[in-house]
Parts: sequence; structure tokens; C-alpha cells
Amino acid sequence: MLKTSNDQRKLLPNFDQLFATTAQAPGGVARLRELILTLAVQGRLVAQDASDEPASELLKKIRVEKDRLIAEGKIKKDKPLAEIAKEEKPFELPVGWEWARVSDVAFSQAGFAFKSSGFNSLNAGLPLIRIRDVGFNSPETYFSGEYREEFLVASGDWLISMDGEFRVRKWEGSEALLNQRVSRLIFYFDNLPTSFIATALQFEIAKLQGTKAYTTVDHLSGSQISNALLPFPPLAEQSRIVARVEELMRLCDTLEEKGRLEHTQHQQLLQAMLDSLTQTQSAQELARHWQRLAHHFDLLIDRPEAVDALEQTILQLAVRGLLVEQDASEEPASELLKKIRAEKDRLITEGKIKKDKKTSLNDKSVKPFPLPNGWVWASFPELGEFGRGKSKHRPRNDPQLFDPPIYPLIQTGEVARAKRIINEVHSKYSDFGLAQSRLWPKGTLCITIAANIADAAILGFDACFPDSVVGFIPFSEKETTNYYLAFMETAKAEISAYAPATAQKNINLEILESIRIPIPPLAEQSRIVARVTELRALCQRLRDKLTQARRTQTQLAQAWVEQAAA
Repeated sequence: MLKTSNDQRKLLPNFDQLFATTAQAPGGVARLRELILTLAVQGRLVAQDASDEPASELLKKIRVEKDRLIAEGKIKKDKPLAEIAKEEKPFELPVGWEWARVSDVAFSQAGFAFKSSGFNSLNAGLPLIRIRDVGFNSPETYFSGEYREEFLVASGDWLISMDGEFRVRKWEGSEALLNQRVSRLIFYFDNLPTSFIATALQFEIAKLQGTKAYTTVDHLSGSQISNALLPFPPLAEQSRIVARVEELMRLCDTLEEKGRLEHTQHQQLLQAMLDSLTQTQSAQELARHWQRLAHHFDLLIDRPEAVDALEQTILQLAVRGLLVEQDASEEPASELLKKIRAEKDRLITEGKIKKDKKTSLNDKSVKPFPLPNGWVWASFPELGEFGRGKSKHRPRNDPQLFDPPIYPLIQTGEVARAKRIINEVHSKYSDFGLAQSRLWPKGTLCITIAANIADAAILGFDACFPDSVVGFIPFSEKETTNYYLAFMETAKAEISAYAPATAQKNINLEILESIRIPIPPLAEQSRIVARVTELRALCQRLRDKLTQARRTQTQLAQAWVEQAAA
């Protein structure tokens, strides 16, 4: 329970309810943090005290100190700034507060452009604070050349990153050097609670984020920092605000950690439940484990990613023979393989396909899991036409390959994005392009072996593809392609593990050729595909429902935050 005084409840009604409601929503704690800072700089987080010395008196004292530093030559005299116009003030301040500019309370010191010839990663010299280091305190770059002491940064200094993401953060690392495009705030008055000013400045410069001028990267100028508007409370109230912000941020930390712990525990419990399903050896055992999951279904399958895990389990059950009943009267898969081999030999004899190596996986070697009666292990080459796509001509972007565009050309990206059926095409070959490639028929199973490893989808139209995609056309009924697609979705992680740990991932065709595929009788394949289709539709409806519930929860949390900040 969040402790709030009566005065604070007037400032922010239903504080407890706000935290309880918002923290549970996706991104809710981040919204709470933003709200806390908003209320802090607007003077609505703690109660005002009429006995506090007003901010106007504090600003006079700071002005005296600033003039002294200028007279002693410790800081440069700045140009007089224009009075703060009424239209500049974004909200009404509480009694005792004043509007000020950053230059009224602090000097924004720009970093130095140290020569890169002195950069090193050997810890030689001093750490160099670059833009990426602001807020992280552990620079990877060191500078070993000469430097002026004015660019030394000490722990406790406030820094501002001036390119990309504008961040105001306290430096908590060791002594370091201030590099270009990083600014440091040098405060004129020693007794200021500087974290309030830093918070107010972060709030202000965040408004400049995204206002690029002819560039793709955000840039913040020194004058923008100096001119930034600050809501300035009495000194005593600044201290109370800082204490309150720290208290509430600690609560946010606790809520985030609780959320992470809950998420981890939920994942572990769900995975244990789902693993118990896929590791069963009999229909009776499966029914018992499913009953246990069903008893806790609403608690475990309560978010879209949990539905994803459930759907993957359904596919695992399908290819292990645990999703539909077996029928002993059906022709076993071994007979199906014989018929496929006969059909393949006929096509080879007629010259319609190339001769292949006659291989079989049905030996005494270790199998991934036990198969039901009537099932066999087989490989893609045993089951149909299997081969890489073609794109022989170089360069691959030669205009004559594509002009005029006639024949669809798909790449690994279209396969990865397909969601089972490839219906998008972004490029087409000409007759010249087709001559150096091959047109695969609608219904071909496409499997990627480069960039996106082991993504699979079925062609929704006749199309060509390059050798980074492998095509498979089963010699059995074409409707069973969906069974092989379901298998590929269960095998993606295993196949991806064969890819080398390089930036450009790829595997060779031999790896796919060696993958063991559990093959049911043909009639059972059809039943499995029908059942998987049915259950996937149910999963999608549940996923949509949970996604909408999450969206509603997010909107409700946002409404609470907006109401509180209004």
C-alpha cells in the first residue's frame, strides 16, 4: 500500500488505485515513472508550505553567486536572455514557484573534441565519456593524450547527451574526460538539490526529441540547453520533491522486479505443464496431463505469448502421433514410402527429375522419440522432389532479369513473413530471368537456409526463388504438404542450431536432407492436418481476445495517467 498524506491525496486523487491499476498494464511502470516526473515538475507531487522562502529569493541568491563567479573569471559572462514570455509557460505554477532558464542556475559546459589518435580500449589514460556512455558509467574508450583539467568529470556531475536520445544523467563512474557532444551542468549555487533541476531539464528537452532539422539524428545545441525553461520551486520544497520522487521510483523498481519475477515464474510453470504433454508415452498419460493443464488454463494461458507456446505444443503433439487416434486398419506409412519410391523411379526414368541417392533413415540408429504403430522415419528426399532454388545469372540485380516483370520471385524475407502461406511478392522475373531459374508450382513447401534459417511456408502461386530457399514437393497427396509444414515449425530450433555463429547465418542442403521426419499413414496425415487447423483457429481466437484485453488494459492505464496529469 502506498502511503500518501491527505494533502497529497488532494494533489493526486486515488494514488493507490492508480499504482494498482497502471502497474499491471504492459508498459505501465514506465508510464508511472513518467507521471511521477510530470507531477514533480508541476508542483503536484508534494504539498506546498507557505512558510518556505519563495523561489524568487533563491534565484536572487543564485544571481549574486553567478556574478561573483563571472567577476573571478571562473565562468564566462553570458548574453542576456529575453524575458520569459507568457506563451512560453506551459502550465501554471504553484504559489512560491518561479519560471527560470537553465542559464539562471547553471552553466552548460560543452565537451572537447579529443583527437581519435589518442583513443584506445586498453585502459591507457583516462576513460572518455562519449554520447553512448551518458547514463551507463562504464566507458569502453580511453584517451591517453594531453587534456585540460576543465574537461575532467567527477562522480556526481550531471551530464547531457546531445545527439540521438537526449539524456540527463548523473555521472557515477570514476574520474573521466568530457568528450564532444556531451555537456556538463556546472551549478552556481552549492546547496541546490541538483537532481530536481536535472529532472525538470530532462522533462523539457524531451520535447525537443524528434524535431530534426534536415538530419536523421536528433541534435541538441548548447543554446537550447541554456535557454531551456525550468519550473523552479522554493529550496525546501525542492528537497521534499526529490525525496518523494526517490521514494516513488523505489516503489516502481519494486513493481518492475515483481513483474519480472512473476513473468519468469509464469513461463517456468507453463513450460513445465506443456513439456509434460509432449513427453507423454500414452493416450492415458496425455489425458491426465491435459486435465491438469485444463484445471489451470485461465491462469496459465492468460497472455498472447502463452498461446504461442500452447500452439507450438499442439504441433509437437501432432508430429508425435498424440493429437489424433491411430487406426490399425489404415495402410502403414512403410507402404506409402514404397509407393513414393516407385513414383520417384518412374519420374527419373522419364527424365522428369534427376536421379538421387537412395537413402533410408529406417535403420537401428537412435531416433528422436518413439513412433506409434504404422509410422516410420523418413527424410525429405525420400518423400518427394527436394532441391535448392536457382538464380545463376550474375549480377543478380541485372535489369534484364526483371524487365518486363512476369514471373513471381520470392526471397527468404517473403517466406519468413508468410504465416504459413506465401501471398506476397515484391519482384518478378522476365522471360530472361526465368531461363536462368526455375518456376516452382503453387503448393511447394519453401524452406530457408540462409539469413532466416528454417523458416517455412507454402507457395500460394507459381514462383521462382534463389538458392537460399529450398523447395519440397511431396509425391503423395499435395494436401499433406501442410503436415510437413507443421513438422518444420517444430524443427526450426533444432535446424537453426546447425548454423555457424556468424552474422550471416546459413546451413547447407545436406543438413536438411538428414533431418528425420516422423511419417504417419496417409489417412492419418489428413486427420492431423484437419485437427491442427481446427486447434490453430481456436488459438488465434484466444490470442485475439487476450491481445484485445491487453490493449484495453493499456488504454485504461493511459487514461488513468492522463487524468492524473491533467
